[in-house]
Amino acid sequence: MAGTSAQPTREGPVRRRAERPVWSRDFALFFAARAVARLGDTMLPVALAAGLLQHGYGAGAVGLAMAATAAAFAGLVVFGGVIADRFSTRKLMIGADLVRLAAQALTAVLFFSGHVVLWEICAIGFVNGVAGAVFQPGVASTVPRLASDIQGANGAIRVAESAAQLAGPAVAGLLVGFASPGGVFAAHAATYAVSALCLLLLRLPPLPPRAREHTAGRAGKAFRADLAEGWREFRARTWLWGVIAVWCVYMIAVWGPTVPLVATEVVQQHGARAYGLVNSALGAGTVVGGLLALRLRPRRMLRAGAIALFGFAAFPATVGAGLDVPVMAAGAAVAGAGMSFWGVMWATSVQTQVPPDVLNRIHAYDVAGSLAMMPVGQALAGPAASVLGAGQVLLVAGAMSFVVCFALLAIPAVRGLVRADATAAGSARTAPAGERAGARRS
Repeated sequence: MAGTSAQPTREGPVRRRAERPVWSRDFALFFAARAVARLGDTMLPVALAAGLLQHGYGAGAVGLAMAATAAAFAGLVVFGGVIADRFSTRKLMIGADLVRLAAQALTAVLFFSGHVVLWEICAIGFVNGVAGAVFQPGVASTVPRLASDIQGANGAIRVAESAAQLAGPAVAGLLVGFASPGGVFAAHAATYAVSALCLLLLRLPPLPPRAREHTAGRAGKAFRADLAEGWREFRARTWLWGVIAVWCVYMIAVWGPTVPLVATEVVQQHGARAYGLVNSALGAGTVVGGLLALRLRPRRMLRAGAIALFGFAAFPATVGAGLDVPVMAAGAAVAGAGMSFWGVMWATSVQTQVPPDVLNRIHAYDVAGSLAMMPVGQALAGPAASVLGAGQVLLVAGAMSFVVCFALLAIPAVRGLVRADATAAGSARTAPAGERAGARRS
């Protein structure tokens, strides 16, 4: 197994990170950057749904606008991973934030002026997706450099992002109701400015020696060689590509149609404020899931996460069944808790099971594979809703959520993966006394 071969590489960084607590000045800055950026991102579905519907477009247009961003992101994030392994991740993330600041400011101007053309909105979304593809790979490698308790750090970030998700849609609904969709896009642009400022003030500790050596030696290597190396490392881990393969189905059949159809269904039937309430309930659930992930330390993280993920079915199912807003909100809360817990288990597994010198590229392959099919699901949401009805499509998405969870648990490498720190602790206990003493002295 790939996890076994990478284990000696991981044990060194685990000991070095033990001296760094989760909370520090630099982690707090990164924490704030992620929370504020998430606040803006959770406003976006409300702004797009309300703004495009207001200008005569339908569910298909909302899906296409979201798909433009997702397609650019998924298609280019692998290249972003290679770039992140060659250059300063912090500078790349700052630059990406500034590009998205400009793009969302332009969108705000278009909506304020009343000049809203679908292809222009999709083009701006594409630019946002490209910037996101440059930004995202650095996130995975930044967390292990800032904190020793990687699961705790991921849980804290997830709670912050979830709290932002709790507030974001409600704020967006108020801005749409009392101002206009343009105001939401202006606020979204401001969140990227704050994120860029936090990252500008951030001081990252140096990379581990092996990672620095690999980065220095990579300058003369071909771009294609870095891509190939990342792919070999990705392919060598059955648990990693197994989850991604299942996630492709999840994106087409569950997440892809859920995001645009829930937004349009709730906005059309109950108004933008009701959608803000439902999405805020989703955020409240993700707060709970993040808090659970801070406390629970399962030995087999992916198995525990997959079991929690069963709860996501409640979100599309309650909306598809046409239930009352409070019931939809409750379903969204359950879904958020399950998705959040899974997210922390997955992120921590990737960050602790993969050597740091290839982590950016592995994370990029992870993200690309996870999201590759999302624009397909989003683009098909409108046509499928036209043929079957939006409610029926959402009910199918709820049923497929169960199928995906069973598929994850059916893969032995996924359900049997043991957390890295438990493996390291077991190795330390079984090592000869002389080796243990040497390890303590080092």
